[in-house]
Amino acid sequence: MALISVDRERGLLNVEFQGLDKLWTLKSRLEIPLAHVRGATHDPGMAREPKGIRVGGTHFPGVITAGRFRRHGERLFWDVKNPDKAVVVELADAETYDRLVVEVDDPRATVALIERSIARG
Repeated sequence: MALISVDRERGLLNVEFQGLDKLWTLKSRLEIPLAHVRGATHDPGMAREPKGIRVGGTHFPGVITAGRFRRHGERLFWDVKNPDKAVVVELADAETYDRLVVEVDDPRATVALIERSIARG
């Protein structure tokens, strides 16, 4: 699972991976400039879509999808075990990823936090 927070002072969206997710994703955190965040949605259905080619990370269908994937030229970062808690963060002018698909504890609160933060930007 991921913890998402916003650092207004530095203008960053922080995604911190918890527990074994650090191992599965091959990352402990991501820092994305808020200027690159287009929006976020709670999208449990995203987990049923094709993942593409795994570039680095872990994929056991129906169990966990974590790490970097490429699909139709799109760069995705996944960290999902429970699709019901999946949040999709759309990125623009991304240096590394086009979309993040991460599992969070409270999807609605996370989407609201991200949307409020980019609306202020």
